[in-house]
Amino acid sequence: MGASRVPIAAAAALFDLPASTVRWWERAGVLPPPDRAGGRRRYSYRDLRRLGLAYLCCVTGMMPLDRAAVVTTGRAGHADWQREVRTQIGVIEERIRRLHGARDYLEHLLTCTDDDPAGHCPMLEKELRQYTPRGRIPVADLLAAAEYADAHRAARSGDEISTFGDETCPVCAAPLDQPASGRKRRYCSAACRQRAYRSRVTATE
Repeated sequence: MGASRVPIAAAAALFDLPASTVRWWERAGVLPPPDRAGGRRRYSYRDLRRLGLAYLCCVTGMMPLDRAAVVTTGRAGHADWQREVRTQIGVIEERIRRLHGARDYLEHLLTCTDDDPAGHCPMLEKELRQYTPRGRIPVADLLAAAEYADAHRAARSGDEISTFGDETCPVCAAPLDQPASGRKRRYCSAACRQRAYRSRVTATE
């Protein structure tokens, strides 16, 4: 018969996670701290189920840690955690919409017959208006539009800068919701942070 509790290395290995990620999720409140023996974490059957749910929310479901914590800790009521899941579904649907738009544009780009689309494509100005923040600027000439955007960015210094350049996650291109104070987010979710980390590690191997 197997052990009734396992160490953090075994718990992390079960879901192919670094032990540091499990500790990080605990610090972030996604997982309640497990019991300890001799000062070391020991994970029960229920703890492993909860860790698995955290993986499903944070990695598979790409939920931000604060949203995932409502689902994983067992402290919220049914209506509360379901509301967080529905919110994340909305985020994913928006991401899917953006990805469909990306695919549609790239498929359209393949129809270009010019050697240098930036220099010669007659449709590029229209595409810049349709697919980039340049389309939000009410100035026809491209150089004048750049000056207009720069002037408004300097003048508004925060309130409406996102009108001309929304921050996006470098992994999945989803919009980043920045907190009102404190450290700025670089990634939209723990899943994207982990993917970026793994990409960096792979690149150095």
